[in-house]
Amino acid sequence: MNKRKGRGRFIFFCLAPALILYTIFMIYPTVKVFEMSLYKWTGFVGEKTFVGINNFIILLEDDYFLRSLQNSILLIVVVTVFTISLSLTFAGILTREKIKGQSIFRIIFYIPNILSIVVISAIFSAIYDPANGLLNSFLALFKPGDAEPVYWLGDQKIVIYSIIIAMIWQAVGYYMVMYMASMSAVPVSLYECADLEGASHIKQFFSITLPLIWTNIRTTLTFFIISTINLSFMIVKAMTDGGPDGSTEVFLSYMYKQAYTNSSYGYGMAIGVVVFAFSFALSGIVNGVTKRENLEY
Repeated sequence: MNKRKGRGRFIFFCLAPALILYTIFMIYPTVKVFEMSLYKWTGFVGEKTFVGINNFIILLEDDYFLRSLQNSILLIVVVTVFTISLSLTFAGILTREKIKGQSIFRIIFYIPNILSIVVISAIFSAIYDPANGLLNSFLALFKPGDAEPVYWLGDQKIVIYSIIIAMIWQAVGYYMVMYMASMSAVPVSLYECADLEGASHIKQFFSITLPLIWTNIRTTLTFFIISTINLSFMIVKAMTDGGPDGSTEVFLSYMYKQAYTNSSYGYGMAIGVVVFAFSFALSGIVNGVTKRENLEY
């Protein structure tokens, strides 16, 4: 009995510091966000005015918020599909095919993940520069000399896709390395048997590789979708600041502007509550849709 109590105390004292920090820096701020979303307040001076769910009602009529919602969903869907697909493709090629210098390719693909978001934004801003950017300089080889340059970060119709390309480039290498680690654990004997049966490498990829690493794909998929919401804010803030005319505004960038630029702290926190609920619901949906029976070998 004493041993059990001593073990319980030991576990408690080991977990207590982490629980205290988690409560202070995670639970308490989250509760305060929900509380402040019910008030009208500048965030710095003046009295708080309780407005109930009025901030959420205003959200439904806010065109800029609805546009940020559309942009966020577009980024989550397109960036996730292309990033995961490219990561799996490159991982499959580098794992199964006999290519010289595989370790070098791993390093090259992983480099974008080492760079900070500010550096990545600077690189792509230079590439997209309408006057001297690499992309327009390349396109000029196939266009007349007096042709108008493409404003990759200034045209409302294409600027969001310019952001998408930067986000995909930043993330592909990281997930490729993760998938390569999972693929390396698949027994070679399974592929040898498939070769004897006459299965192509593509069929082996979908019939053997994907099912056996599905648990890893499922985990990274949920993680990536949620991280895309945070990453999109940093990329947008560094490259376009939501412009032109709000065409690249996303959840968190619009929340930041309302809370800390427009002195509408309560309204910004209401957006934060929506982002929290959206992320939580999306995680549940993804986990439900991707749930599969675990395969063993």
